[in-house]
Amino acid sequence: MAEETEGPDERLVELAHQMFDLARAGEADQLEAYVRAGVPVDLTDASGNTLLMLAAYHGHTDTVQVLAGLGADVDRANDRGQTPLAGAVFKAEPEVVAALVAAGADPDAGTPSARETAAMFGTSGLLG
Repeated sequence: MAEETEGPDERLVELAHQMFDLARAGEADQLEAYVRAGVPVDLTDASGNTLLMLAAYHGHTDTVQVLAGLGADVDRANDRGQTPLAGAVFKAEPEVVAALVAAGADPDAGTPSARETAAMFGTSGLLG
């Protein structure tokens, strides 16, 4: 008799969804506690967005700083080639941009890069 292949543990799937929601909402303290307890700091959703990307895109500077401080890859691109810095530039989030640059984000990483995004939208001043 063939053994059935089980899907992912529903509790883990739910936990992952909660982590993405916390990142979108800017819940830095809760995310930090979960990462310190073992949640991967570079956990990605189905589109390749990391917790850092979601926090950056939604304008949560403190969460970006916490995740970067915990070792999140500040240049990790999603499945569309976008980096957290390019997302923050696109959303015109100057404090998030500054936090990512301070954490070492490369303005030339990704497709389009943050520098190219800034040029497209006339926001080159965001990059300093």
